[in-house]
Amino acid sequence: MGYLLPSEYVQYGLAAETTDDWVAMASALIEAHCRRPGLSVTEYVELMRLTAGAQTVRLSYRPLAAAVGADSALVGVRVRYGRPRRGEMADPFREQIAWAFNVPGSWNVLDASSVDVNEATGELTFPGNFLGLNYNEVEVTYTSGLAVIPPAVKVACAQIVKNAQATPAMNVKSSRMEQMQMEYFSGVLVDAQVQALLRPYVAERLG
Repeated sequence: MGYLLPSEYVQYGLAAETTDDWVAMASALIEAHCRRPGLSVTEYVELMRLTAGAQTVRLSYRPLAAAVGADSALVGVRVRYGRPRRGEMADPFREQIAWAFNVPGSWNVLDASSVDVNEATGELTFPGNFLGLNYNEVEVTYTSGLAVIPPAVKVACAQIVKNAQATPAMNVKSSRMEQMQMEYFSGVLVDAQVQALLRPYVAERLG
């Protein structure tokens, strides 16, 4: 999707005659830099390993946002007591009890409302159970993104277009931008100012 509307080009410092392909190119670079398919509200599924002794994880895509008609960004949560890795078995006796109550490695659905969600940081804290054991693997389905594109993203989009138009090798008359050309100049187009504007939306722990 384009993160600037034609009616906004002049407002954000672009020439009125700027063609849509420049904005489409800039929007694609924003998504590539943020390592996500788009900045609009999208559903993601993450499989994460819990650190031994910890009951928290941090989701990769932020900000968390509930889909239209939903009450929470969490769509579903599954947990399991996978076989611990070397050095993770703090209490072998309790691990054996867990395996007696549950087939090792099998997934169980966890009530999403029992998970504490920090909307600002994307951190989830999972509840304990009557055995006092921690899960060691979780699968979280959730929604994240922007229902309304904020000015910072629009400014970043416009700045990428300006950077591209100021780059002689890209400032040519053509009907479309080549993907390889975009990738080659991405380091110049997504400059430090643009990176700072997009920092809150860059996915973590991926790639």
